[in-house]
Amino acid sequence: MNDCPKKSAYLSGKRIRPEPITAKYTVTDLIEKTFNAYNAGRVKDACHLLVRKYAEPDVTVGMSLAGALTPAGMQSSIISLMEHGFIDWIVATGANMYHDMHYAFNLPLFEGSPNVDDCALRKVGVTRIYDVLFDYEDVLMETDRRLRKMLVRPEFQREMGTQEFYNILGRILDECERDNKTGRVSILAAAYRGGIPVFTSSPGDSTIGMNVAGLELLTDKFKLKINPSTDVNESTAIILNAKKHEKGKTGVILVGGGSPKNFMLQTEPQIQDILRIEEAGQDYFIQITDARVDTGGLSGATPKEAVTWGKIDPESVETSVIVYADCTIALPLVTAYVLQNTKAKELKRLYDRRAELSAGLREAYFKNFRASAPEEMKELEDLLADNENE
Repeated sequence: MNDCPKKSAYLSGKRIRPEPITAKYTVTDLIEKTFNAYNAGRVKDACHLLVRKYAEPDVTVGMSLAGALTPAGMQSSIISLMEHGFIDWIVATGANMYHDMHYAFNLPLFEGSPNVDDCALRKVGVTRIYDVLFDYEDVLMETDRRLRKMLVRPEFQREMGTQEFYNILGRILDECERDNKTGRVSILAAAYRGGIPVFTSSPGDSTIGMNVAGLELLTDKFKLKINPSTDVNESTAIILNAKKHEKGKTGVILVGGGSPKNFMLQTEPQIQDILRIEEAGQDYFIQITDARVDTGGLSGATPKEAVTWGKIDPESVETSVIVYADCTIALPLVTAYVLQNTKAKELKRLYDRRAELSAGLREAYFKNFRASAPEEMKELEDLLADNENE
């Protein structure tokens, strides 16, 4: 009981003073003056953390994207944050990157209603993602046709990770944007322009992966192979470089959960457990989600629980923010607040440094593994040598 703070410590926050919203309110006014409590309060906390910490030039920021965000046009927020220097690398589902292509191709998606007869939609050839509607043949099948023509290009005919795969695809989509006069509508095109790495942790789990698999069945002349281990190492290299080589800090913006969330957060356990490098975890943490802890939807990824995995720095737990809200509502508000209250950061262009970062990771791995577990290292090397001799 002696450690209990005084009453004044609990009552030191900003006083809640309701005042009428006016027609002159900006997004900043709305958040600062009316987002007082509950998840509105957490939106404001996220905004403040972004402006006060993520805006620092030495902070490397990763964003994970799960759920059907690109069909809903969430590129309007994501591309703006990318160009403002507030996203340095991305982990997204393959589905989000597949639907991102529709916009660069200028293939139309429409606002609709979730209260429709899906059997009737199927008969007339309309596909639905909740209240987003689009033509099956003219959008889905046309995207597949164009994607396959891109995938058989010479630059794709080798083994690579999704970071390199998406950079090549982004270059092509950047050309498509200009040819179709769409404006800046594709995350992958914006990532290519900004040198921003994009990864997909489960590349086979999307229509992009399905088309890659289909082309592999079609002909043995198709040589593209996606190597997930390349992604694990290259994503870890980004965090290792930021924390150890550049002595900076790292932060995450987790939009939804799922595999992208875990893939982004596992970079720290990879450094600590596999590379045997002493590290504390991510410095800053923001998640926008509607999942619950008790059902397993947030298992291992709330800030307090993530500490036990080495994903989050224990000293950062109290400043971490979880916004329990629909990300299609919260993310545009947060984006507008950031743009209105910060100067643009210089782009880190981490993709351009891919070879350098990977070399640093390899050097650190051999140095630390040999130092901390020389007997295990020798045993593994001997076992591999025995395999070659058999």
